[in-house]
Amino acid sequence: MLRGILALAVLAGVTGAGLAAQGDLSETGVSNPALARQNWMLKCQGCHRSDATGTPQTTPAMAGIVAKFLHVPGGREYLGRVPGVATAPISDAELADLLNWTLYRFDGAHVPADFKPYSASEIGKLRKVPLRTDAPAMRAELVEKINALAEGGDT
Repeated sequence: MLRGILALAVLAGVTGAGLAAQGDLSETGVSNPALARQNWMLKCQGCHRSDATGTPQTTPAMAGIVAKFLHVPGGREYLGRVPGVATAPISDAELADLLNWTLYRFDGAHVPADFKPYSASEIGKLRKVPLRTDAPAMRAELVEKINALAEGGDT
């Protein structure tokens, strides 16, 4: 129940104070929703659009799919290594907040029930091995696994 309330608050973009009043933020991994939203606007939405629908020719959509990556092997690591994520000019802690916020904001319905939020430490490790030219191929492979999982196949 608390997790559902927290996820709804994050989805609505509630400020940190408003979210904190509703309970423990550790369940979503978003310590400062207002800053995470601001970082989304400044670092991500220029390419992914404000609603995370992306641009089919150049930027993948995140809305309705980003949390599905957490359901397949390698997907969690992929999200932290994507070039725009791994090279974002913010601290590891802010990036962990931003990634956790993005998952709940744009694909909360697919966040696994046992989701362990990204931590600053984990993000720091993933950023050390950013994806470069292999990002599109890795994404395609993971999307294939996501689709197979949705069809009831093995990953």
